[in-house]
Amino acid sequence: MTFGEKQLGSVTVIELNGDVLGGPDANELHGKLRDLLNQGKKNIVIDLIKVEYMNSSGLGMMTSMLSTVKSAGGTLALANPAERIKSLLAITKLNQLFKTFDDIDQAVASFN
Repeated sequence: MTFGEKQLGSVTVIELNGDVLGGPDANELHGKLRDLLNQGKKNIVIDLIKVEYMNSSGLGMMTSMLSTVKSAGGTLALANPAERIKSLLAITKLNQLFKTFDDIDQAVASFN
């Protein structure tokens, strides 16, 4: 998994690319997230448009990110999840924790 970042107004979008499997990638992404929060960037969208697969470690990574953002007084939303990931979130009931949107525009608008 790789990731990039872009700013859309007051919202920071982290674009994930590849399978989300946790592991060393999780540590790198979590470090980036902490850096953003330390810079006062507390409106975060995780863009999943280029993610086709996520395992249980990937779900754990996402849940940890949500906890970190909330603890810092921020908000985290997911955008563009594939149907497979939507199903995974529903089965695990994590869809009740995450704000999830079908596209970036909806996710960014949710912060206004």
